[in-house]
Amino acid sequence: MSINATTTLHESERIRHILVSPEDRPARAGAFSASMTYGWRALLKIKHVPEQLFDVTIFPIMMTVMMTYVFGGAIGEAMAGGDSQSAVDAYVQFLIPGVFVQTLVMITMYTGLTLNRDISKGVFDRFRSLPTWRPAQLVGALLGDQVRYTIAGVIILVVGVIMGFRPGGGLTGAVAAFALLLVFSFCLSWVWTTVALLMRTEQAAMGVSMFILMPLTFVSNIFADPQTMPGPVRAFAEINPVSTVVAAVRDLMDGTYDVGGLTMVLVYCAVLVVVFGPLSMLIYNRKS
Repeated sequence: MSINATTTLHESERIRHILVSPEDRPARAGAFSASMTYGWRALLKIKHVPEQLFDVTIFPIMMTVMMTYVFGGAIGEAMAGGDSQSAVDAYVQFLIPGVFVQTLVMITMYTGLTLNRDISKGVFDRFRSLPTWRPAQLVGALLGDQVRYTIAGVIILVVGVIMGFRPGGGLTGAVAAFALLLVFSFCLSWVWTTVALLMRTEQAAMGVSMFILMPLTFVSNIFADPQTMPGPVRAFAEINPVSTVVAAVRDLMDGTYDVGGLTMVLVYCAVLVVVFGPLSMLIYNRKS
């Protein structure tokens, strides 16, 4: 046998041992496993770039302190009959659940911005070529951001307690309100996922997101009772979905379980996922 023939035979044997037979190949990752993997990737990004947590650490503290001590006396004066300190104390009880909702709703926008940045860098072109459940790439990113929402929520509640906030429903009510808001935040994130896929730049995605979020968060019952607002503004605040979420969170923190309010929030969540989830996947699959 020639040297070339012997070399070819040995090479063939080596390749045969290296190749994995179909029976020995690992099973394809399921939807849950793939989503968790992409969610872990989102957490690793935070680990390596911790300044990403600036918006969920500093921003909640600034909003809570500024809104309480800058506007608390003026807005809460009517609640306490003119005593400025009592007005601030009363406003803390009113404001903290509202700022709690506002902060988590606002930072859901960064989910879309991060996704837009990854797409512009070509990262998701590689992801789409992998043999995994296709929605896992988006679902995992949203699940990873739940950690950011949790950090922001804990900071707000801690700062609120330091400032005198005392939820009437105790720890149980606060946890129930937290869980409801996390569910709503996850569902709302699908809106910004759609925006991020539609916009070509991160700046454009931020501009559109802020254009939507500003009226939703400021023309609501977060900072003031809608009854004190002019007619058209009051009408918008009363039908605003964010107002419904804030009212439900306030009720839970007060120890009141309003079935109607909770049901409406869950309906909003279902509509957001049903509409924007498939829309995001449609755009994502067609995006070149």
